[in-house]
Amino acid sequence: MEPTINYSEKIPNNVNLADDRALQRALERWQPEFRDWWRDMGPDGSANYDVYLRTAVSVEPQGWAQFDYVRMPDYRWGIFLNPVPAGATIGFGEHKGQPVWQDVPGEHRANLRRIIVTQGDTEPASVEQQRHLGLTCPSLYDLRNLFQVNVEEGRHLWAMVYLLHRYFGRDGREEADALLTRRSGDADNPRILGAFNEKTPDWLSLFMFTYFTDRDGKFQLAALAESGFEPLARTTKFMLTEEAHHMFVGESGVSRVIQRTCDVMKEHRTDDSSQVRAQGAIDLETIQRYLNFHYSVTIDLFGADQSSNAATFYTAGLKGRFDESKRNDDHVLKGRSYPVQSVVDGAFAERDVPMLNALNEVLRDDFIRDSIGGVGRWNKVIEKAGVPFRLSVPHKAFHRKIGTLSQVRVSPDGRVVSDAAWKAGVDQWLPSAGDRAFVASLMGRVVEPGRFAGWIAPPAVGVNRQPVNFEYVRFN
Repeated sequence: MEPTINYSEKIPNNVNLADDRALQRALERWQPEFRDWWRDMGPDGSANYDVYLRTAVSVEPQGWAQFDYVRMPDYRWGIFLNPVPAGATIGFGEHKGQPVWQDVPGEHRANLRRIIVTQGDTEPASVEQQRHLGLTCPSLYDLRNLFQVNVEEGRHLWAMVYLLHRYFGRDGREEADALLTRRSGDADNPRILGAFNEKTPDWLSLFMFTYFTDRDGKFQLAALAESGFEPLARTTKFMLTEEAHHMFVGESGVSRVIQRTCDVMKEHRTDDSSQVRAQGAIDLETIQRYLNFHYSVTIDLFGADQSSNAATFYTAGLKGRFDESKRNDDHVLKGRSYPVQSVVDGAFAERDVPMLNALNEVLRDDFIRDSIGGVGRWNKVIEKAGVPFRLSVPHKAFHRKIGTLSQVRVSPDGRVVSDAAWKAGVDQWLPSAGDRAFVASLMGRVVEPGRFAGWIAPPAVGVNRQPVNFEYVRFN
């Protein structure tokens, strides 16, 4: 039986932090810096709101979701790891079958620290990107969901900081401090990964971000949950429980935007995007362009299609594949290949490369299959409304900035095009300044319980079996 989380401690935890006084003191020194960062870069103007939030009280299925009103600066951020599995062994790479590591192997220290820092950096970055969205929320229900995502990203930062402090000594403490000094989009000190320096200026962007970019988080965390470094694996397994809610916010949010758009199209008997906009809804063509943008930016997060680092991380047992244990192969992969796309003489060509070097591409393709499933569910909303329009994910080479495919211009339907053709078509393929200005014009704040902005449909059910018109946020 996993012990419940000790909330009498200054830092709630289930890792017996009180038994390591030096570590506890180090984290207690970091805690005020985190709170200062939250005050400066967390949700704008929200410090005195009472928010109906979910808090973990244990990592068991029945204990990770206790709901109550909390002021976000008082949220009990803490350190929660899944239970220690008995007799666990490393599931892949050259150490396959050996006992998992409880401490950092010296030869893998730099790579493990890099993996943890990169994951950790995404967590405060997304809070910074979403900082001002509460000022334009379409409902109290949505505002509460935004704040739930924000506090959980804050807890995911704590999870990575614990690992840095506990296992990496002075270097880890310095890296933990640096996680609070970088800023999303800052020209001089940006976040590590490109997608986390993009603006999230409106709620359609938020829903696309939480659908696509948090889905990248799901796949990266699932790959790390296979790690031979057991504290990292246990940490990320619990983070995945919370990541599922973030993706739900995205998928259901976009679905509700689509539902409202289709209702307007039916009510006014029009498929003219300008007429749909005139009624205060977001036309399906604009939704497609937002989809194209967020999808293409997110698949770059998986890195280059061929990567010696990915091969090293796998062979060393540091980072596996998604659902590693369910795959029917030798989990060593030497001598195996994987098809990777490139462009030769203006046409796409596939070539087989060593699978160990193509593991970023393997993970990207898993993500793409998963993403397409949700887009299919969005299309069912459109189909049910009788509207002859379907959303689709663009070609894998569209709007890429990383890897072999970044060297060519490709349309969403997969045609290699000239620079001139790209410039002529880009405003049909990606959100234009006019699209973003239109969506921004709809972003008025709606905070009366049970009311929703005119561009989004209400959800089918409320949070934690509460009614949709529940007072999810109380303003003080």
